[in-house]
Amino acid sequence: MEWKKLLSNQRAGGKSVPHDPARSAFEQDFDRIIFSHPFRRLQDKTQVHPLPKDDFVHTRLTHSLEVSSVGRSLGKNVGKVLKERYSLDEFSVQDIGSIVAAASLCHDIGNPPFGHSGEEAISEFYRHGQGRVFESDVSPAQWEDLIRFEGNAQGFRLLNKSRYQGLKLTAATLAAFTKYPRPSLVENPDKTRRSQKKYGFFCAEKEAFRRVADTTGLIALTDETWCRHPLAFLVEAADDICYHLIDLEDGCRLGLVSYNDTVDLYRLILRERFNASKFEKIKSREERIGTLRAMAIGVLIDECTELFLEREADLREGKNDRSLTDDIPSAQILREIIKISIEHIYRSRQVMETEVAGFEVLPGLLGQITLSAANVYQKNQPSSGRKTLLRLLPEDLTREMQECADTYELLMLCNDFVSGLTDSHAIHLYRGIKGISLPG
Repeated sequence: MEWKKLLSNQRAGGKSVPHDPARSAFEQDFDRIIFSHPFRRLQDKTQVHPLPKDDFVHTRLTHSLEVSSVGRSLGKNVGKVLKERYSLDEFSVQDIGSIVAAASLCHDIGNPPFGHSGEEAISEFYRHGQGRVFESDVSPAQWEDLIRFEGNAQGFRLLNKSRYQGLKLTAATLAAFTKYPRPSLVENPDKTRRSQKKYGFFCAEKEAFRRVADTTGLIALTDETWCRHPLAFLVEAADDICYHLIDLEDGCRLGLVSYNDTVDLYRLILRERFNASKFEKIKSREERIGTLRAMAIGVLIDECTELFLEREADLREGKNDRSLTDDIPSAQILREIIKISIEHIYRSRQVMETEVAGFEVLPGLLGQITLSAANVYQKNQPSSGRKTLLRLLPEDLTREMQECADTYELLMLCNDFVSGLTDSHAIHLYRGIKGISLPG
């Protein structure tokens, strides 16, 4: 793969943007994402913890902003070296930083309500719930999209849907966003490759990704799977750094992980950079944890930058397909943080209560909406109750449903709506549809 193609600023529809040093196409990508409806909804979507009344923890929105900040630093760090290494005179260091920042900013844009359990709840609806009635109406590949709902693929779908004001991001940003450049149904996927363990686009967007891959010159592994864009490894690293360190900080803040354990883990990452005398002068415990977390992020950024530049040639040739944070000097400490997080944070009562709620609310909504939409728009059996329920949905959504040519696209629209809900909206709508709460 060649960097000049990998950094393509061509937008959907084949339009290349004249380079403006004051505000590049990649900076425009960042701004378009910031002002989009799907991004704004991340403010009320669970990251790990439901929002407590006594303190503030991270939502999907604050997490995404922080990942973007780390991603920009990683991109600029490697960009400074790549410009000299390959004489990329037409690109600035800021350009490469902006691509990684924009892709990082929207990395969770397709995630449903209720954290990661929301993905499994949607999948379970089709795999074992009421949604099983639709299996005979779709192809095997389309059914795989439904029974293995994937937030990464939903994100790619949202970024390419015209009804969201037509974001039309650059090919470079879309390719860097796609950590798993393959569809859901692949014969004998190569599980030794990190990028092939999940999937990154649905059947409906396969041709859209193919155009992105062709524009940026991604190496094809098969007719429908590709090597990652090298900058996707930086997007992944930015996410890994933030959720390892910041989930731990939130866990400490909520009393799920002890203060001493949290300090020890951050200190192990800092190694010789940890200054005990300066640390003890910080009076507030929260400020101490925040200072250590910030310094640890800096260490991990440096380690990931160094490893990326060491592997850069192999990444462009598609020879190395491992997560950067799996192989940096601090990898073992990060594994220890994950172990503690699983035991004390991800299995805490409040997190499990959120997961249980997701498994009740999301299938409940999908059951009502998909069956009503199929009866009214596909099978022409409109009962008054079904039609009334559909009138509760956004008008532009029901208009699209009326125009659907097949069941698969109709179900995908239902998934778009339900996965795009905020936590609060999902609960409110579920209570209303189920008659648990009435207006007024």
